[in-house]
Amino acid sequence: MNINAGNIKEITEEVVTNFGYFLIDFNLRGHGRNQVIEVYIDGEHYINADDCSKVSRELNNKIQNIIGQDKFYRLDVSSPGVDRPLKFIEQFPKHLNKKFELAYLQDDETKNTEAQLIEVQADELKFLTKDKKEIIVKFKNIIKAKVLLSFS
Repeated sequence: MNINAGNIKEITEEVVTNFGYFLIDFNLRGHGRNQVIEVYIDGEHYINADDCSKVSRELNNKIQNIIGQDKFYRLDVSSPGVDRPLKFIEQFPKHLNKKFELAYLQDDETKNTEAQLIEVQADELKFLTKDKKEIIVKFKNIIKAKVLLSFS
């Protein structure tokens, strides 16, 4: 039994969105009885185990309705973790005052910096660089924005 990735991803997006979360990543791997569906979700607030569990239960019910109760697969639903770049502007406010590894376009040139997120206004993000310079970046110009872990 091979699960149709397109159908499952579409269902996944619907379930995740209905709960008010964002689908960060979807991966279907394996084949036959060893298929694994990996789903990574995030939201405007931090995702916890209960959030993942709700999505998992609903998604599992919908998948089983399509492929049947007797098919085998493993469904993993989790938050993306700190190693994944942010994809949606709605993810940024919960990371105010945190440091970022940032790549963005400015005047058709790619800029790379480490900076602290200090403000989110509509489609613009304001950062404070190491040398205390404020930069404003439109969300559409962000190539990669990854939260940096701080142990201090």
